[in-house]
Amino acid sequence: MDQCGDTQEGDPPSKNTLCGEDESQSKAQRNQPGPGDEPSCVSFRSDRSKYLGIFFKDNSSGVEQVDQQSSETPSGPSVQQHQTQLDSIFLLLEDNIVTFVKTELKKIQKILSQKDEDEEQRSSRESLMKITENFLRRMKQEELADRLQSRSSGVVCQYKVQSGLKKKFQCVFEGISKAGNPTLLNEIYTELYITEGGTGELNEEHEVRQIEAASRKADRAETSIRQEELFQLTAGRQEPIRTVMTKGVAGIGKTVLTQKFTLDWAEGKVNQNIHFIFPFTFRELNVLKEEKFSLVELVHHFFPETKEAGICSFEDFQIIFIFDGLDESRLPLDFHKTQILNDPRKSTSVRDLLTNLIRGNLLPSARLWITTRPAAANQIPAECVDMVTEVRGFNDPQKEEYFRKRFKEKKQASGIISHIKSSRSLHIMCHIPVFCWITATVLEDLLKSREGGELPKSLTEMFIHFLVVQAKVKKVKYDGGAETDPHWSPESRKMMESLGKLAFERLQKGNLIFYESDLTECGIDIRAASVYSGVFTQIFREERGLYQDKVFCFIHLSFQEFLAALHVHLTFITSGVNLMEEEQKTPNQFYQSAVNKALQSPNGHLDLFLRFLLGLSLQTNQRLLQGLLTQSGSNLQTNQETVQYIKEKISENLSAEKSINLFHCLNELNDGSLVEEIQQFLSSGRLSTEKLSPAQWSALVFILLSSEEDLEVFDLKKYSASEEALLRLLPVIKASNKAILSGCKLSERSCAALSSVLSSQSSSLTDLDLSNNNLQDSGVKLLSSGLQSPHCELETLSLSGCLITEEGCASLASALNSNPSRLRELDLSYNHPGEDGVKRLLAQREDPQWRLDTVKAEPAGIQWLIPGLRKYSCRLTIDTNTVNRNLKLSDNNRKVTFEEKLQSYSDHPDRFDVCHQLLCRDGLTGRCYWEVEWTDLVYISVSYRGISRKGDSHDCMFGWNSQSWSLICSRVRGYSVCHNNNEIYISSSLSSSSSPYSPSSTFRVAVYVDCPAGTLSFFKVSSDSLIHIYTFNTTFTEPLYPGFGFRFLTCSSVALC
Repeated sequence: MDQCGDTQEGDPPSKNTLCGEDESQSKAQRNQPGPGDEPSCVSFRSDRSKYLGIFFKDNSSGVEQVDQQSSETPSGPSVQQHQTQLDSIFLLLEDNIVTFVKTELKKIQKILSQKDEDEEQRSSRESLMKITENFLRRMKQEELADRLQSRSSGVVCQYKVQSGLKKKFQCVFEGISKAGNPTLLNEIYTELYITEGGTGELNEEHEVRQIEAASRKADRAETSIRQEELFQLTAGRQEPIRTVMTKGVAGIGKTVLTQKFTLDWAEGKVNQNIHFIFPFTFRELNVLKEEKFSLVELVHHFFPETKEAGICSFEDFQIIFIFDGLDESRLPLDFHKTQILNDPRKSTSVRDLLTNLIRGNLLPSARLWITTRPAAANQIPAECVDMVTEVRGFNDPQKEEYFRKRFKEKKQASGIISHIKSSRSLHIMCHIPVFCWITATVLEDLLKSREGGELPKSLTEMFIHFLVVQAKVKKVKYDGGAETDPHWSPESRKMMESLGKLAFERLQKGNLIFYESDLTECGIDIRAASVYSGVFTQIFREERGLYQDKVFCFIHLSFQEFLAALHVHLTFITSGVNLMEEEQKTPNQFYQSAVNKALQSPNGHLDLFLRFLLGLSLQTNQRLLQGLLTQSGSNLQTNQETVQYIKEKISENLSAEKSINLFHCLNELNDGSLVEEIQQFLSSGRLSTEKLSPAQWSALVFILLSSEEDLEVFDLKKYSASEEALLRLLPVIKASNKAILSGCKLSERSCAALSSVLSSQSSSLTDLDLSNNNLQDSGVKLLSSGLQSPHCELETLSLSGCLITEEGCASLASALNSNPSRLRELDLSYNHPGEDGVKRLLAQREDPQWRLDTVKAEPAGIQWLIPGLRKYSCRLTIDTNTVNRNLKLSDNNRKVTFEEKLQSYSDHPDRFDVCHQLLCRDGLTGRCYWEVEWTDLVYISVSYRGISRKGDSHDCMFGWNSQSWSLICSRVRGYSVCHNNNEIYISSSLSSSSSPYSPSSTFRVAVYVDCPAGTLSFFKVSSDSLIHIYTFNTTFTEPLYPGFGFRFLTCSSVALC
């Protein structure tokens, strides 16, 4: 590289020149007259080209010419002038070299202090390093010289490793490997949603269930982290992070995440304190199962640049090892019997090498990142993992970002996003990046090939279209056909039959990765299989020229299940053979037996398979596969009988997950009648949970879980304030961020159920309000077993008014000692914990992991150990200065009756002059409960003191303004509630009696207000039990005054109980 460049007079000195330190001196030299007839202004470029030949021999003609000119230079004054000029140049040269050496020595010092090196002037720096190393050895500084030698080799090696990784990871093949057109990773990459927390425990649920659980969590306020932050210390964490485990279902983006992490490092964007990142996959390591390596040899094997650099020790480097795909490992990792190995140069089996590396016996300074599907996470002991993260795939904004990147036309992208949102199944599956790719591939093809028309709404439709797209690709790209030609040839049909057989047989065995022998068993030609690149992922072990072994897998587990279902369907309609059972079946029995088989699977492993099998039974879907299916299967009657059978199964006592999958099956069969029925009830406000059948309860759960509205707050009283409703709606509670279960007559049975929710891996619950339930100490003890679970994420717990004593506090304290890192707020007010009970809860405050910073224990005392809301009873007193003159007081001002005749009350500014209303005297600020008896038509209300008293506008009328809230009680219409001019009709049922009501019939209601909590509840009182009518949830900004109102009916009355 030219060190002086083309610097012209007047330009600032260049950093890359040999002559740039003193600008004035440079100018002077440039303006000196040259000898003979040379130009008066000579650039240093020409000076250098003229004089360098004197000192450096070269065979080029240019240098020979300089030598010749020099020898012919006349003697005398011109020689002296020439010498003076040469002396001046070399003074400058000396200054530049000294400055360069000083600068480079500082950089070398930084390298020895483990700092990053600048890439500029790399070759010059490497040469100078060798000189420095030589001088250090002359100075007997052998240790520093060795370190410099290692580091200098490391710098060169790092550059080469980064270059290789950039080349390897800068392009990706979406969804598939070695097929289609490569895409720049940085262009297509969409940020994934990664959360911190959880454990490496086994989760055997079908991954679609896990995806559905994740879909309900994806938009919540969880602790999300970016991939470049994986090894950074977060607030509250003191120990450094050595090993990170990242979990995620198949196709969620774990591998691409590791590639992006590595590429960003290789391109110098992030993690520049790291000297080397060495990414491995377990698929690569499986091939070395029988061989022996030392850790150094293993790195040399996969990254030969390190061997070329002579690096035989990695202790002085900051290193990250990435091990992708633990679930695909065929290396039996034994963390109990493996021999301890500390020497990275000692050979052993690859499995023992990995075990010692993960244990921290080998290279404890290195950092490890392991990715896995959830089912394999427990292969590594929890004590070997410092942080567990989970890749949730795309949240809703990230899905949109992906499709907007894929479809550049805004209108088209918006239409596709709207379509996906309209189908719950598609929307859930699009949390998986590879499914987004499948969806984009299908919709892109459909939008090209036709205008308008229906887009696929179900999973089965989407996968059928994807299969057809790939058949078209094969026909056009490989067979030279036209897009209008039939897609399915005899050869392609045979190939699909073989792939389906492979998918089904290996699915039954739980195999998701296949080898050549598996393909041969199913009659698959490997070369032909590779042609079906869109359906089949082919991963060759020849990326570095090391292996010839081939490993195969489907692009996603769901596609393997689809092909397996297609194989079972094809076999049955062509030969009548039911591959799932030995007995021959009619079409009805075939599908019903498939339903039964799926329901028998404890972990839902056949859930998605069943959806596809039933979806393939629809004639509309069979028409899409025309050419592959040579004859149709079931008819409309068979489909209707299958729908009815599924509805009967939903009516049985199934787990929530199984019921939900059966609703997805009904969607695949285009039947939404159960869901529509419940949706109509919900929208009309006529949902009476007391009359719901089991199937309707299941439909309600499905609707609530499938709702696009966030389950931020779930209030059980909206549906039924009962223990039965809680047990029925438990899956919804588990999916909610906050559950309000206060005053719902819950018992020990509910506590046991809620404990299972708290200890569930898929629970989203962070805020639980159980106040005013008679849980007692026994219930709290059951609840505490969930609180101590490592999966419990509860941050706020209210047990106010739950009849808890010191014994219950002891259970809570024990649970929090086991799991102190989550709960932040605990409300035990209106209980009787005693001094010792509170002390136990606060005893661990010095523990650095302790997060409980708010414990509310007042008011407290034995008087609060009264069951139910009556412990908050308060005695109301009517404010006679507010009573309208049409209202008559009696029974020591405890009863109010509407009268046409005006009463002789004195004038007072607080009196309601037109509206037939009154207020009580004392404002309420805490928890209060009262009961009243009423007849005919009355308003039972609470109001701020400032409500208007003059006239009959809405500003004066209880419930019809922002100052007041009312329960409207009517012998004819039943109950409704009203606030701020908004009336909500509740029920026509006034009591459990079915006999007709006379104008003189009396009814009793109860009112409970918790001013600090912002809740106002109304109840029917029947035989001393409370039946919930409605609860307002708001924020009260002033004291509340109870009030009563009447509407021109002479029989109307209210009596304070």
